[in-house]
Amino acid sequence: MHPTPTASAGGHELDLEDDGLLNEHEEGGDTADLASQKDRERRLMRNLAISFFVFGLFNNVLYVIILSAALDLVPPSTPKGIIAFCNIAPSLAAKLGWPYFLRGRIRYAKRLIGCCILSTCGMIVVALFDSLPMRLLGIGLASFSSGLGELTFLQLSTTYAPPSVGGHSVGYFASGTGAAGLVGAFLWWELRKFGVRVGVGLSAVMPVIIPLTYFFFLPHNTAFLFAHSPTAYENSISPSEVLSGLPYTPLATAEDEAREEEGSFASGPKRKVALSLDDKWRLVQPLLMKYMLPLFCVYLFEYTINQGVAPTLLYPVPSPDEHWLLSKIIQSVRDYYPLWQLVYQATVFLSRSSISFGLPALPTRLLPLPAILQSFILFLLTIESAFGLFSKDSEALNIFFVFVLISIEGICGGLAYVNVFYRLNQEHPDPNSNHDLERTKQEREFKIGSIGFADSSGILFASILAVPTEVELCRAQVRRGKLLCKGL
Repeated sequence: MHPTPTASAGGHELDLEDDGLLNEHEEGGDTADLASQKDRERRLMRNLAISFFVFGLFNNVLYVIILSAALDLVPPSTPKGIIAFCNIAPSLAAKLGWPYFLRGRIRYAKRLIGCCILSTCGMIVVALFDSLPMRLLGIGLASFSSGLGELTFLQLSTTYAPPSVGGHSVGYFASGTGAAGLVGAFLWWELRKFGVRVGVGLSAVMPVIIPLTYFFFLPHNTAFLFAHSPTAYENSISPSEVLSGLPYTPLATAEDEAREEEGSFASGPKRKVALSLDDKWRLVQPLLMKYMLPLFCVYLFEYTINQGVAPTLLYPVPSPDEHWLLSKIIQSVRDYYPLWQLVYQATVFLSRSSISFGLPALPTRLLPLPAILQSFILFLLTIESAFGLFSKDSEALNIFFVFVLISIEGICGGLAYVNVFYRLNQEHPDPNSNHDLERTKQEREFKIGSIGFADSSGILFASILAVPTEVELCRAQVRRGKLLCKGL
Protein backbone atom coordinates (compact mmCIF):
# COMPACT_ATOMS: atom_id res chain seq x y z
CA MET A 1 0.00 0.00 0.00
CA HIS A 2 1.33 3.44 -0.91
CA PRO A 3 1.72 5.87 2.01
CA THR A 4 -0.82 8.67 2.10
CA PRO A 5 0.93 11.95 1.29
CA THR A 6 0.25 15.03 3.35
CA ALA A 7 0.92 18.67 2.69
CA SER A 8 1.69 21.47 5.05
CA ALA A 9 -0.21 24.69 4.38
CA GLY A 10 -0.29 27.63 6.72
CA GLY A 11 1.23 25.57 9.53
CA HIS A 12 -1.54 22.95 9.40
CA GLU A 13 -0.93 19.45 8.10
CA LEU A 14 -3.62 18.36 5.68
CA ASP A 15 -4.47 14.73 5.12
CA LEU A 16 -5.03 14.71 1.36
CA GLU A 17 -6.87 11.40 1.45
CA ASP A 18 -9.34 12.79 4.01
CA ASP A 19 -9.85 15.84 1.79
CA GLY A 20 -10.90 13.61 -1.10
CA LEU A 21 -7.85 14.46 -3.23
CA LEU A 22 -6.37 10.94 -3.20
CA ASN A 23 -7.97 8.00 -4.96
CA GLU A 24 -5.82 5.01 -4.03
CA HIS A 25 -6.78 1.35 -4.07
CA GLU A 26 -6.55 -0.34 -0.67
CA GLU A 27 -3.80 -2.83 0.16
CA GLY A 28 -4.74 -6.21 -1.16
CA GLY A 29 -7.09 -4.73 -3.74
CA ASP A 30 -7.90 -7.06 -6.59
CA THR A 31 -6.61 -6.83 -10.15
CA ALA A 32 -9.88 -5.36 -11.36
CA ASP A 33 -9.43 -2.30 -9.14
CA LEU A 34 -5.89 -1.77 -10.44
CA ALA A 35 -7.05 -2.15 -14.03
CA SER A 36 -9.85 0.32 -13.37
CA GLN A 37 -7.34 2.82 -11.98
CA LYS A 38 -5.12 2.44 -15.05
CA ASP A 39 -8.11 2.85 -17.36
CA ARG A 40 -9.08 6.03 -15.50
CA GLU A 41 -5.55 7.43 -15.88
CA ARG A 42 -5.45 6.60 -19.57
CA ARG A 43 -8.84 8.26 -20.04
CA LEU A 44 -7.69 11.37 -18.21
CA MET A 45 -4.50 11.60 -20.29
CA ARG A 46 -6.49 11.09 -23.50
CA ASN A 47 -8.97 13.81 -22.55
CA LEU A 48 -6.11 16.13 -21.60
CA ALA A 49 -4.40 15.50 -24.95
CA ILE A 50 -7.60 16.12 -26.94
CA SER A 51 -8.36 19.28 -24.96
CA PHE A 52 -4.97 20.90 -25.51
CA PHE A 53 -4.95 19.83 -29.17
CA VAL A 54 -8.33 21.53 -29.60
CA PHE A 55 -7.03 24.63 -27.79
CA GLY A 56 -4.04 24.89 -30.15
CA LEU A 57 -6.11 24.18 -33.26
CA PHE A 58 -8.96 26.62 -32.69
CA ASN A 59 -6.79 29.32 -31.12
CA ASN A 60 -4.61 29.54 -34.24
CA VAL A 61 -6.97 28.55 -37.05
CA LEU A 62 -8.47 32.05 -37.46
CA TYR A 63 -4.95 33.47 -37.88
CA VAL A 64 -4.40 31.08 -40.81
CA ILE A 65 -7.83 31.74 -42.31
CA ILE A 66 -7.16 35.49 -42.32
CA LEU A 67 -3.79 35.03 -44.02
CA SER A 68 -5.32 32.63 -46.54
CA ALA A 69 -8.11 35.12 -47.25
CA ALA A 70 -5.77 38.12 -47.62
CA LEU A 71 -6.33 38.42 -51.37
CA ASP A 72 -10.10 38.50 -50.83
CA LEU A 73 -10.12 40.90 -47.86
CA VAL A 74 -8.40 43.96 -49.36
CA PRO A 75 -8.66 45.77 -52.70
CA PRO A 76 -6.15 44.77 -55.41
CA SER A 77 -4.26 48.06 -55.02
CA THR A 78 -3.64 47.49 -51.28
CA PRO A 79 -0.37 45.77 -50.28
CA LYS A 80 -1.17 42.36 -48.85
CA GLY A 81 1.55 42.89 -46.27
CA ILE A 82 -0.84 45.11 -44.32
CA ILE A 83 -2.92 42.00 -43.56
CA ALA A 84 0.16 40.19 -42.27
CA PHE A 85 1.08 43.19 -40.11
CA CYS A 86 -2.40 43.56 -38.58
CA ASN A 87 -2.49 39.81 -38.05
CA ILE A 88 0.70 39.74 -35.95
CA ALA A 89 1.20 43.15 -34.29
CA PRO A 90 -1.81 42.90 -31.90
CA SER A 91 -0.80 39.34 -31.03
CA LEU A 92 2.68 40.58 -30.18
CA ALA A 93 1.18 43.34 -28.01
CA ALA A 94 -0.85 40.76 -26.07
CA LYS A 95 2.15 38.49 -25.52
CA LEU A 96 4.29 41.41 -24.40
CA GLY A 97 1.71 43.19 -22.28
CA TRP A 98 -0.15 40.53 -20.36
CA PRO A 99 2.71 38.60 -18.69
CA TYR A 100 4.87 41.64 -17.92
CA PHE A 101 2.38 44.26 -16.79
CA LEU A 102 -0.50 42.36 -15.20
CA ARG A 103 0.00 41.19 -11.64
CA GLY A 104 -1.48 38.48 -9.43
CA ARG A 105 -3.26 35.27 -10.20
CA ILE A 106 -4.38 34.26 -13.67
CA ARG A 107 -8.13 33.87 -14.02
CA TYR A 108 -8.16 31.30 -16.78
CA ALA A 109 -11.93 31.04 -17.23
CA LYS A 110 -12.38 34.81 -17.55
CA ARG A 111 -9.47 35.07 -19.96
CA LEU A 112 -10.76 32.34 -22.25
CA ILE A 113 -14.28 33.75 -22.30
CA GLY A 114 -12.80 37.16 -23.13
CA CYS A 115 -10.68 35.66 -25.93
CA CYS A 116 -13.72 33.89 -27.35
CA ILE A 117 -15.74 37.12 -27.39
CA LEU A 118 -12.89 39.11 -28.99
CA SER A 119 -12.28 36.51 -31.72
CA THR A 120 -15.96 36.17 -32.56
CA CYS A 121 -16.49 39.94 -32.64
CA GLY A 122 -13.38 40.42 -34.77
CA MET A 123 -14.50 37.93 -37.41
CA ILE A 124 -18.04 39.35 -37.42
CA VAL A 125 -16.62 42.85 -38.03
CA VAL A 126 -14.54 41.49 -40.95
CA ALA A 127 -17.64 39.79 -42.37
CA LEU A 128 -20.11 42.67 -41.97
CA PHE A 129 -18.02 45.66 -43.11
CA ASP A 130 -16.51 46.20 -46.54
CA SER A 131 -14.33 49.19 -45.64
CA LEU A 132 -10.62 48.51 -45.22
CA PRO A 133 -10.25 50.24 -41.80
CA MET A 134 -13.08 48.18 -40.28
CA ARG A 135 -11.73 44.94 -41.67
CA LEU A 136 -8.29 45.73 -40.31
CA LEU A 137 -9.90 46.48 -36.94
CA GLY A 138 -11.62 43.08 -36.97
CA ILE A 139 -8.38 41.34 -37.92
CA GLY A 140 -6.61 43.15 -35.08
CA LEU A 141 -9.20 41.99 -32.54
CA ALA A 142 -8.88 38.38 -33.65
CA SER A 143 -5.08 38.66 -33.62
CA PHE A 144 -5.00 40.07 -30.08
CA SER A 145 -7.26 37.24 -28.94
CA SER A 146 -5.05 34.62 -30.59
CA GLY A 147 -1.88 35.96 -28.95
CA LEU A 148 -3.50 36.18 -25.53
CA GLY A 149 -5.00 32.72 -25.94
CA GLU A 150 -1.68 31.13 -26.90
CA LEU A 151 0.20 32.41 -23.86
CA THR A 152 -2.79 31.52 -21.62
CA PHE A 153 -2.82 27.87 -22.72
CA LEU A 154 0.95 27.60 -22.30
CA GLN A 155 0.59 29.04 -18.80
CA LEU A 156 -2.28 26.65 -18.09
CA SER A 157 0.02 23.72 -18.90
CA THR A 158 2.26 24.65 -15.95
CA THR A 159 -0.61 24.02 -13.51
CA TYR A 160 -0.55 20.29 -14.33
CA ALA A 161 1.72 17.97 -12.36
CA PRO A 162 3.78 15.79 -12.37
CA PRO A 163 6.03 17.26 -15.10
CA SER A 164 5.24 14.42 -17.50
CA VAL A 165 1.59 15.56 -17.52
CA GLY A 166 2.52 19.21 -18.08
CA GLY A 167 4.83 18.19 -20.93
CA HIS A 168 2.01 16.08 -22.38
CA SER A 169 -0.16 19.22 -22.44
CA VAL A 170 2.48 21.32 -24.20
CA GLY A 171 3.15 18.60 -26.79
CA TYR A 172 -0.48 18.32 -27.83
CA PHE A 173 -1.05 22.08 -27.77
CA ALA A 174 1.90 22.53 -30.14
CA SER A 175 0.51 19.76 -32.34
CA GLY A 176 -2.84 21.57 -32.48
CA THR A 177 -1.18 24.84 -33.51
CA GLY A 178 0.62 22.95 -36.28
CA ALA A 179 -2.61 21.37 -37.48
CA ALA A 180 -4.19 24.85 -37.60
CA GLY A 181 -2.02 25.70 -40.61
CA LEU A 182 -3.37 22.80 -42.66
CA VAL A 183 -6.95 23.00 -41.37
CA GLY A 184 -7.18 26.78 -41.77
CA ALA A 185 -5.92 26.76 -45.34
CA PHE A 186 -8.28 23.91 -46.25
CA LEU A 187 -11.27 25.56 -44.54
CA TRP A 188 -10.80 28.82 -46.40
CA TRP A 189 -10.40 26.94 -49.67
CA GLU A 190 -13.88 25.51 -49.02
CA LEU A 191 -15.46 28.61 -47.47
CA ARG A 192 -14.24 31.14 -50.03
CA LYS A 193 -16.80 29.86 -52.56
CA PHE A 194 -19.47 31.47 -50.36
CA GLY A 195 -17.77 34.87 -50.46
CA VAL A 196 -16.05 36.86 -47.71
CA ARG A 197 -19.23 37.82 -45.86
CA VAL A 198 -20.56 34.27 -45.46
CA GLY A 199 -17.19 32.48 -45.32
CA VAL A 200 -15.67 34.66 -42.61
CA GLY A 201 -19.02 34.84 -40.82
CA LEU A 202 -19.22 31.04 -40.58
CA SER A 203 -15.68 30.91 -39.16
CA ALA A 204 -16.75 33.28 -36.36
CA VAL A 205 -18.42 30.39 -34.50
CA MET A 206 -15.17 28.43 -34.15
CA PRO A 207 -13.82 30.22 -31.02
CA VAL A 208 -16.86 29.04 -29.01
CA ILE A 209 -15.39 25.52 -29.04
CA ILE A 210 -12.54 26.65 -26.76
CA PRO A 211 -14.55 27.58 -23.63
CA LEU A 212 -16.86 24.59 -24.17
CA THR A 213 -13.83 22.29 -24.15
CA TYR A 214 -12.37 24.05 -21.11
CA PHE A 215 -15.53 23.80 -18.99
CA PHE A 216 -16.93 20.43 -20.07
CA PHE A 217 -14.05 18.23 -21.30
CA LEU A 218 -10.67 19.35 -19.91
CA PRO A 219 -9.71 17.30 -16.80
CA HIS A 220 -9.05 19.35 -13.66
CA ASN A 221 -5.36 19.55 -12.81
CA THR A 222 -5.84 17.96 -9.37
CA ALA A 223 -6.94 14.75 -11.12
CA PHE A 224 -3.29 14.01 -11.99
CA LEU A 225 -1.52 14.95 -8.78
CA PHE A 226 -1.70 11.64 -6.96
CA ALA A 227 -1.88 8.96 -9.62
CA HIS A 228 0.54 6.20 -8.60
CA SER A 229 0.72 3.90 -11.57
CA PRO A 230 4.16 3.43 -13.22
CA THR A 231 2.84 4.87 -16.48
CA ALA A 232 1.92 8.12 -14.79
CA TYR A 233 5.27 8.50 -13.05
CA GLU A 234 7.64 7.21 -15.66
CA ASN A 235 10.64 9.58 -15.90
CA SER A 236 8.88 11.84 -13.46
CA ILE A 237 8.85 12.73 -9.80
CA SER A 238 7.20 11.22 -6.77
CA PRO A 239 4.05 12.59 -5.16
CA SER A 240 6.07 13.95 -2.27
CA GLU A 241 8.26 15.85 -4.73
CA VAL A 242 5.16 17.24 -6.38
CA LEU A 243 4.08 18.65 -3.06
CA SER A 244 7.46 20.13 -2.26
CA GLY A 245 8.13 21.60 -5.69
CA LEU A 246 4.73 22.75 -6.93
CA PRO A 247 2.04 25.11 -5.70
CA TYR A 248 -0.56 24.05 -3.19
CA THR A 249 -3.01 26.28 -1.41
CA PRO A 250 -5.38 25.58 1.48
CA LEU A 251 -8.93 24.53 0.86
CA ALA A 252 -11.33 27.39 0.51
CA THR A 253 -14.54 28.31 2.15
CA ALA A 254 -17.58 28.67 -0.07
CA GLU A 255 -17.12 32.44 -0.04
CA ASP A 256 -13.49 32.13 -1.13
CA GLU A 257 -14.32 29.64 -3.88
CA ALA A 258 -16.77 32.10 -5.38
CA ARG A 259 -13.92 34.58 -5.79
CA GLU A 260 -11.33 32.15 -7.19
CA GLU A 261 -10.44 31.54 -10.80
CA GLU A 262 -10.80 28.14 -12.42
CA GLY A 263 -7.58 26.34 -13.28
CA SER A 264 -5.73 26.91 -10.01
CA PHE A 265 -4.13 23.95 -8.27
CA ALA A 266 -6.73 24.01 -5.57
CA SER A 267 -9.34 26.50 -4.55
CA GLY A 268 -8.12 28.67 -1.73
CA PRO A 269 -8.44 32.04 -0.06
CA LYS A 270 -7.08 34.99 -1.98
CA ARG A 271 -3.38 35.55 -1.46
CA LYS A 272 -1.62 38.92 -1.49
CA VAL A 273 1.09 37.56 -3.79
CA ALA A 274 2.00 39.37 -7.00
CA LEU A 275 5.29 39.46 -8.90
CA SER A 276 6.79 42.92 -9.27
CA LEU A 277 8.52 44.16 -12.42
CA ASP A 278 11.86 43.64 -10.67
CA ASP A 279 10.88 40.05 -9.90
CA LYS A 280 9.90 39.47 -13.50
CA TRP A 281 13.10 40.98 -14.86
CA ARG A 282 15.10 38.70 -12.54
CA LEU A 283 13.16 35.67 -13.80
CA VAL A 284 13.38 36.59 -17.47
CA GLN A 285 17.12 37.32 -17.67
CA PRO A 286 18.22 33.64 -17.71
CA LEU A 287 15.64 32.94 -20.41
CA LEU A 288 16.89 35.50 -22.94
CA MET A 289 19.78 33.54 -24.43
CA LYS A 290 18.53 30.08 -23.45
CA TYR A 291 15.04 30.18 -24.97
CA MET A 292 14.11 33.55 -26.47
CA LEU A 293 17.01 34.11 -28.85
CA PRO A 294 16.72 30.66 -30.52
CA LEU A 295 12.97 31.10 -30.93
CA PHE A 296 13.31 34.66 -32.28
CA CYS A 297 15.98 33.67 -34.81
CA VAL A 298 14.08 30.62 -36.06
CA TYR A 299 10.97 32.69 -36.78
CA LEU A 300 12.92 35.61 -38.24
CA PHE A 301 14.64 33.32 -40.76
CA GLU A 302 11.54 31.18 -41.34
CA TYR A 303 9.13 33.99 -42.18
CA THR A 304 11.73 35.85 -44.21
CA ILE A 305 11.86 32.71 -46.35
CA ASN A 306 8.07 32.35 -46.49
CA GLN A 307 7.23 35.98 -47.22
CA GLY A 308 10.34 37.27 -48.98
CA VAL A 309 12.11 34.39 -50.72
CA ALA A 310 9.45 31.75 -51.47
CA PRO A 311 7.35 34.06 -53.70
CA THR A 312 10.37 34.33 -56.04
CA LEU A 313 11.09 30.57 -56.22
CA LEU A 314 9.43 30.24 -59.61
CA TYR A 315 10.19 27.95 -62.54
CA PRO A 316 8.67 27.18 -65.95
CA VAL A 317 5.58 24.97 -65.91
CA PRO A 318 6.77 21.34 -66.23
CA SER A 319 6.04 19.60 -69.51
CA PRO A 320 3.63 16.62 -69.26
CA ASP A 321 5.88 14.66 -71.62
CA GLU A 322 9.02 15.04 -69.48
CA HIS A 323 7.57 15.37 -65.96
CA TRP A 324 4.13 13.76 -65.81
CA LEU A 325 3.83 13.94 -62.00
CA LEU A 326 5.06 17.53 -61.61
CA SER A 327 2.84 18.65 -64.48
CA LYS A 328 -0.22 17.40 -62.57
CA ILE A 329 0.76 19.43 -59.50
CA ILE A 330 2.12 22.55 -61.23
CA GLN A 331 -0.21 23.77 -63.97
CA SER A 332 0.62 27.49 -63.70
CA VAL A 333 3.54 29.57 -62.46
CA ARG A 334 1.18 30.83 -59.74
CA ASP A 335 0.97 27.29 -58.34
CA TYR A 336 4.53 27.31 -56.99
CA TYR A 337 3.96 29.58 -54.00
CA PRO A 338 0.89 27.66 -52.70
CA LEU A 339 2.88 24.44 -53.14
CA TRP A 340 5.76 25.75 -51.02
CA GLN A 341 3.26 26.88 -48.37
CA LEU A 342 1.58 23.48 -48.34
CA VAL A 343 4.91 21.71 -47.92
CA TYR A 344 5.88 24.13 -45.17
CA GLN A 345 2.59 23.78 -43.25
CA ALA A 346 2.65 19.98 -43.47
CA THR A 347 6.20 19.68 -42.12
CA VAL A 348 5.49 22.24 -39.37
CA PHE A 349 2.55 20.12 -38.24
CA LEU A 350 4.65 16.94 -38.20
CA SER A 351 7.53 18.52 -36.29
CA ARG A 352 5.29 20.33 -33.79
CA SER A 353 3.69 16.94 -33.14
CA SER A 354 7.02 15.23 -32.47
CA ILE A 355 6.57 15.07 -28.68
CA SER A 356 2.93 13.98 -28.92
CA PHE A 357 4.10 11.27 -31.34
CA GLY A 358 6.38 9.98 -28.56
CA LEU A 359 9.71 11.22 -29.94
CA PRO A 360 12.22 12.48 -27.36
CA ALA A 361 12.55 16.22 -26.82
CA LEU A 362 15.71 18.02 -27.89
CA PRO A 363 18.24 18.46 -25.06
CA THR A 364 18.38 22.05 -23.83
CA ARG A 365 21.90 22.53 -25.20
CA LEU A 366 20.64 21.75 -28.73
CA LEU A 367 17.79 24.27 -28.76
CA PRO A 368 19.85 26.73 -30.90
CA LEU A 369 20.37 24.03 -33.57
CA PRO A 370 17.10 24.64 -35.51
CA ALA A 371 17.95 28.36 -35.75
CA ILE A 372 21.43 27.57 -37.09
CA LEU A 373 20.02 25.20 -39.70
CA GLN A 374 17.35 27.74 -40.59
CA SER A 375 19.99 30.38 -41.32
CA PHE A 376 21.73 28.01 -43.78
CA ILE A 377 18.40 27.27 -45.48
CA LEU A 378 17.70 31.00 -45.84
CA PHE A 379 21.16 31.48 -47.37
CA LEU A 380 20.81 28.58 -49.84
CA LEU A 381 17.31 29.54 -50.97
CA THR A 382 18.38 33.17 -51.42
CA ILE A 383 21.31 32.06 -53.60
CA GLU A 384 19.03 29.73 -55.57
CA SER A 385 16.53 32.53 -56.17
CA ALA A 386 19.08 35.20 -57.10
CA PHE A 387 21.61 33.21 -59.12
CA GLY A 388 20.33 29.66 -59.59
CA LEU A 389 22.31 26.69 -58.28
CA PHE A 390 21.55 24.41 -61.20
CA SER A 391 21.35 24.84 -64.94
CA LYS A 392 18.21 25.94 -66.75
CA ASP A 393 17.93 22.45 -68.20
CA SER A 394 17.56 20.94 -64.72
CA GLU A 395 14.24 22.46 -63.66
CA ALA A 396 13.07 19.23 -62.00
CA LEU A 397 16.25 19.19 -59.94
CA ASN A 398 15.68 22.83 -58.96
CA ILE A 399 12.12 22.09 -57.83
CA PHE A 400 13.19 19.01 -55.87
CA PHE A 401 16.01 20.97 -54.21
CA VAL A 402 13.61 23.72 -53.09
CA PHE A 403 11.08 21.11 -51.95
CA VAL A 404 13.67 19.49 -49.67
CA LEU A 405 14.87 22.80 -48.21
CA ILE A 406 11.31 24.04 -47.56
CA SER A 407 10.59 20.73 -45.80
CA ILE A 408 13.63 21.14 -43.56
CA GLU A 409 12.61 24.74 -42.91
CA GLY A 410 9.22 23.60 -41.62
CA ILE A 411 10.78 20.86 -39.50
CA CYS A 412 13.21 23.32 -37.91
CA GLY A 413 10.47 25.83 -37.13
CA GLY A 414 8.18 23.24 -35.58
CA LEU A 415 10.93 21.61 -33.54
CA ALA A 416 12.07 24.97 -32.17
CA TYR A 417 8.55 25.90 -31.05
CA VAL A 418 7.55 22.67 -29.32
CA ASN A 419 10.93 22.00 -27.71
CA VAL A 420 11.45 25.50 -26.30
CA PHE A 421 8.08 25.51 -24.57
CA TYR A 422 8.40 21.86 -23.52
CA ARG A 423 11.80 22.40 -21.90
CA LEU A 424 10.64 25.51 -20.10
CA ASN A 425 7.55 23.67 -18.87
CA GLN A 426 9.79 20.95 -17.42
CA GLU A 427 12.03 23.30 -15.45
CA HIS A 428 11.89 22.74 -11.69
CA PRO A 429 11.63 25.63 -9.24
CA ASP A 430 14.91 27.02 -7.96
CA PRO A 431 15.68 25.02 -4.76
CA ASN A 432 17.44 28.07 -3.29
CA SER A 433 14.46 30.37 -3.74
CA ASN A 434 11.70 31.18 -1.28
CA HIS A 435 9.32 28.20 -1.11
CA ASP A 436 6.13 30.23 -1.07
CA LEU A 437 4.02 27.87 -3.17
CA GLU A 438 1.65 30.53 -4.50
CA ARG A 439 4.67 32.57 -5.57
CA THR A 440 6.24 29.51 -7.21
CA LYS A 441 3.04 28.96 -9.16
CA GLN A 442 3.02 32.52 -10.45
CA GLU A 443 6.71 32.33 -11.36
CA ARG A 444 6.17 29.20 -13.46
CA GLU A 445 3.22 30.80 -15.25
CA PHE A 446 5.13 34.01 -15.90
CA LYS A 447 8.25 32.30 -17.24
CA ILE A 448 6.46 30.26 -19.89
CA GLY A 449 4.27 33.24 -20.82
CA SER A 450 7.17 35.68 -20.98
CA ILE A 451 8.93 34.09 -23.95
CA GLY A 452 5.88 34.01 -26.21
CA PHE A 453 6.68 37.40 -27.71
CA ALA A 454 9.99 36.04 -29.09
CA ASP A 455 8.35 34.16 -31.97
CA SER A 456 5.84 36.94 -32.72
CA SER A 457 8.56 39.60 -32.78
CA GLY A 458 10.58 37.39 -35.15
CA ILE A 459 7.57 37.20 -37.48
CA LEU A 460 7.03 40.96 -37.26
CA PHE A 461 10.66 41.77 -38.13
CA ALA A 462 10.52 39.20 -40.95
CA SER A 463 7.44 40.89 -42.44
CA ILE A 464 9.44 44.13 -42.55
CA LEU A 465 12.45 42.44 -44.18
CA ALA A 466 10.38 40.41 -46.61
CA VAL A 467 9.24 43.27 -48.86
CA PRO A 468 12.70 44.57 -49.87
CA THR A 469 14.00 40.98 -50.00
CA GLU A 470 11.35 39.96 -52.54
CA VAL A 471 11.92 43.10 -54.62
CA GLU A 472 15.71 42.67 -54.77
CA LEU A 473 15.52 38.95 -55.57
CA CYS A 474 13.12 39.64 -58.42
CA ARG A 475 15.51 42.28 -59.78
CA ALA A 476 18.39 39.79 -59.57
CA GLN A 477 16.36 37.27 -61.58
CA VAL A 478 15.51 39.85 -64.22
CA ARG A 479 19.20 40.75 -64.59
CA ARG A 480 19.98 37.13 -65.52
CA GLY A 481 17.07 36.93 -67.94
CA LYS A 482 14.53 35.13 -65.72
CA LEU A 483 11.29 37.15 -65.98
CA LEU A 484 8.77 34.86 -64.27
CA CYS A 485 8.47 37.03 -61.13
CA LYS A 486 7.42 39.98 -63.29
CA GLY A 487 4.46 38.06 -64.68
CA LEU A 488 2.68 37.47 -61.39
